[in-house]
Amino acid sequence: MTPFDRHIAACNDLASPAGLIPFRIGGAQVGWLGPDVARALTFFPKEVHFDGQGAALAGRLRSPAARSEALADLARALEGRGFLRLRGEAFDVRAGWDGPVLAVLDRGALPVFGIAAAGIHLNGRVMQPDGLHLWVGHRSRAKAVAPGKLDNLVAGGMPAGLDPQATLVKEAAEEASIPPDLALRARAVGRVTYAMRAEGGLRRDLLHCFDLDLPEAFVPRPNDDEVERFELWPVRRLFEAVRDGEDVKFNVNLVLIDLFLREGLIDPAGEEGRRLRAGLDQGA
Repeated sequence: MTPFDRHIAACNDLASPAGLIPFRIGGAQVGWLGPDVARALTFFPKEVHFDGQGAALAGRLRSPAARSEALADLARALEGRGFLRLRGEAFDVRAGWDGPVLAVLDRGALPVFGIAAAGIHLNGRVMQPDGLHLWVGHRSRAKAVAPGKLDNLVAGGMPAGLDPQATLVKEAAEEASIPPDLALRARAVGRVTYAMRAEGGLRRDLLHCFDLDLPEAFVPRPNDDEVERFELWPVRRLFEAVRDGEDVKFNVNLVLIDLFLREGLIDPAGEEGRRLRAGLDQGA
């Protein structure tokens, strides 16, 4: 395993779904349940039905609103049993990345149900005489996830009802004080997916990746408690940080490997490059 492969493997540490129970809404599989969660849900027979194919939200719940209400009740019950911590932020529930919205569910409950989530990551690029530089965020040491790690200029989950671009504009203003007119210049450059074990369940993520070329005069400023500070690094320094260390947040490594492939720092046509690209596109 090469230094870059290890990051992809770390974000795809579920060898198979053996032992997990499919979870369906409206006949479509949307997630996976661990045995303990499935056992807890047997105490809610009006909302969750079990059969030979796994578990399903009750068929009488036909509208997204009714399904969302039932899922919210289940999430609160599971929180009371110590399975999760609600975060007060609703995310869309879909059977496929581009499928219709079947319901919404609190972000904190998604891993317990094994339901996929989408988010955005923004590479803040600055071209200088000596080459490409990238703005790097230092995550707050108070963050519950990856405290103190290096991050993209902007990153965040995609709340219910928002598309990638709207999420990008919102997060850019909140996290880095980037005005909307500048954020809208960002280019969609690809998607990265992964599935990894998470506390209480399974984390399945789709990251919409964006590049934004910034003027040298622009300096991002933290506008919330997500990031302590930003630094402008030569791309080679960041390349070495991903290759040689563990200072970068786990999924940001994948976004940066995607950038390194696109910039030719890793030969995309070589054996390693083709393998890494396949790893970033495994699906979740």
